[in-house]
Amino acid sequence: MREESDFLGSLSLPDDALYGIHALRSAHNFPGEDGVHAEWYRAMGLTKQAVYRCIRAFKKAAEQRFPADHLPAGMENMEVFDRLEEAASEVAAGKYHEHFIVPAIQGGAGTSINMNMNEILSNVALNKMGYDPGRYDVVDPYRHANLFQSTNDVVPTALKLAVMQQLQVLEEVINQLRARVEELEKKHRNSMRNAYTQMQQALPSSYGMLFSAYNEALARDWWRVSRCFERIKVVNLGGGATGSGLAIPRYFVMEVLYHLQQLTSLPVTRSENHTDATQNLDALVEIHGILKAHAVNMEKMASDMRLLASDIAGQPDISIPKRQPGSSMMPGKVNPVIPEFVVSIAHKVYSNDVLITSLCGQACLDLNAYTPTIGHAMLDSIKMLISAGRTMKDMLFEGLSVRNSVSMEKVLHSPGITTVLIPYLGYRNAEKLASFMTERHCSILEANDKLRLMDAKKLEDLLTPEKLLRLGYSLKDMG
Repeated sequence: MREESDFLGSLSLPDDALYGIHALRSAHNFPGEDGVHAEWYRAMGLTKQAVYRCIRAFKKAAEQRFPADHLPAGMENMEVFDRLEEAASEVAAGKYHEHFIVPAIQGGAGTSINMNMNEILSNVALNKMGYDPGRYDVVDPYRHANLFQSTNDVVPTALKLAVMQQLQVLEEVINQLRARVEELEKKHRNSMRNAYTQMQQALPSSYGMLFSAYNEALARDWWRVSRCFERIKVVNLGGGATGSGLAIPRYFVMEVLYHLQQLTSLPVTRSENHTDATQNLDALVEIHGILKAHAVNMEKMASDMRLLASDIAGQPDISIPKRQPGSSMMPGKVNPVIPEFVVSIAHKVYSNDVLITSLCGQACLDLNAYTPTIGHAMLDSIKMLISAGRTMKDMLFEGLSVRNSVSMEKVLHSPGITTVLIPYLGYRNAEKLASFMTERHCSILEANDKLRLMDAKKLEDLLTPEKLLRLGYSLKDMG
């Protein structure tokens, strides 16, 4: 075991632990099973890597104009920053994650996240230089790993990187889901179904029209998600603790984003007002509102499929894939587990939206102390929506089939189909047909055979999918 100390006292740590005393105190203070998302951890590595590159560039530029004694404290041994950058690149690749022990829900605005990262980077750098972990006289988590930084600019910048990376994945997943929905739209363009309003039979429609509505909704989702980058790309790295840039070289403030852009290929930009970017997280509220809108559309689609595949009112029009046995007691029962999974995710996103909105409003004066919880919920929502989209495409819409004969029979037995006859018979006569169909539980063809309100051949012609699904009618159709 090794001993580490701070101004509160000393603690014992395992000799090979890459975390340090600050992370250990955090783990004791904030018990919880949920760890910080791995995507945020890797983004912290990328952010630190950009910082150390900028420090090295600053040293090189400064040496050309100023004597060595003009350089800020901490920059005496540049090998330290070479090794820190190597360590940060390895963190960005996901290494050492088991030493990132701070929980997701914590106090302190993310100081525990930043210090756990600084301790890991310092100890990895020490190993690379031939020293044991904890030799902070050589590489220090504050003096070196945190040089020109604050928790309040590094942690939110890394969060925004992680969010942008996950939004790119979500964009692609939405497009893949759209492509599958579009295939179903084309395949079932003339597959007839009853439309339902307020869960009551309405006009004749088609599964092509239903899937076209889903396609349009997903297109809006994709467009809205693509616009998120305009809000999330603005970061406050270089602003320090409150956005003033106090104790940070102006060179660093102006140049560090260049290195971050080069490392990530993301459109990160420096805020024109670091004070605003440090204390206000309303952009995250706006972006999560867009995620919530996507969750609403996902829930609508999943709920529709669950309802249409239900046998609660006889043989269903559609069949969704059977994915697993549905009961521990009833043999042969299969439940709509995929729609239920998607609906559950949607409601988790809704709850995260309330959490993010309320905690972003809890920002006090110059900082929001709840950034870790806000960021955790944001990444949670994006990753869940990615899972929902992939699952809906692969496990629900792949293998979905329409029972055309069943659905067409339902259309012909629905009183709503008499609406197509209003231009020819008027409302009252169409109503007579509808009432007869309801009373006798018969099709429109059978009802017309009894009431003889329209020529049978003309009626059959009007009941073809092409005629039922056309947009409106012209006077030529009346002939």
